[in-house]
Amino acid sequence: MKRIFVLFILFFFTLPVNAFGWHSPERAVKNVINSQIKYANQGNFDKFISTYDSGYVNADGFNLEIYSKLVKEIWNSFNNIKYGIKIKDIKISNNKAIVEVTEYTNADLALSKSYTGQLDSKSESVYYLKKVNGKWKVYSDSVLDETTTMLYGEAKDLDVKLSVPLLIEPNTEYTAALELITPKNMVAIASITSEKVEYPQKQSKEVFRPITEDHILERLFTSNNENLNEYIIASIGLTQTDICDLSIKMSLAGFGYILRRVNIIKPDNKEVLDEQN
Repeated sequence: MKRIFVLFILFFFTLPVNAFGWHSPERAVKNVINSQIKYANQGNFDKFISTYDSGYVNADGFNLEIYSKLVKEIWNSFNNIKYGIKIKDIKISNNKAIVEVTEYTNADLALSKSYTGQLDSKSESVYYLKKVNGKWKVYSDSVLDETTTMLYGEAKDLDVKLSVPLLIEPNTEYTAALELITPKNMVAIASITSEKVEYPQKQSKEVFRPITEDHILERLFTSNNENLNEYIIASIGLTQTDICDLSIKMSLAGFGYILRRVNIIKPDNKEVLDEQN
């Protein structure tokens, strides 16, 4: 019996590692995605970018050079930013893989010691990988849905929602709606703008309007015909009204931004739009 046991142990340790899935393609692909989060949270730019293929181009048309610049700019602007990810599905065919994920981002913001804010972001994304010289690399990705908020002061506790279509054809009208419950003794103003996802980013002119009693501010847009995805950005300002000795004083109580993505679908890919709707 002892000899049989020893033979079993020897057999176990001489089995190919792949027999237990430790070096399976799924595990290798998952390791690449998880390593991106690890390197991002460490601020290790070189290791992070090394997970991408040199021919990388994402769904917004950004190549690896432009994407690298964007990463550096974000990390320089938010030095305490933290990332999280949940892998929902992995599909592998030959030397290519598709990974569906939910991504999370948050950071503490501070204009001063007494005036702080919070950044929160959630996105539904798809990563595309291929095996290059025995290693899995990300060669493209697309963001299906994305919501980012940056709220300061009293705006951090706002009950606010920005509604937009996720997919739309070029040169098509659509509505963006901001729903906002204004806190007591405060006045809220807001603007809604549309910006194409491009580099460098161009900022649209803001026109602020008061939030009325129905708590909704809407604006009609026409999607661009350049096949560029868009961001809808709502800017919010809160002012507090104080009455003292029959005089009215107004002060800034909070402000912030809400960003939603609108993906522009090409006419020859209309079946994708139909599936989403």
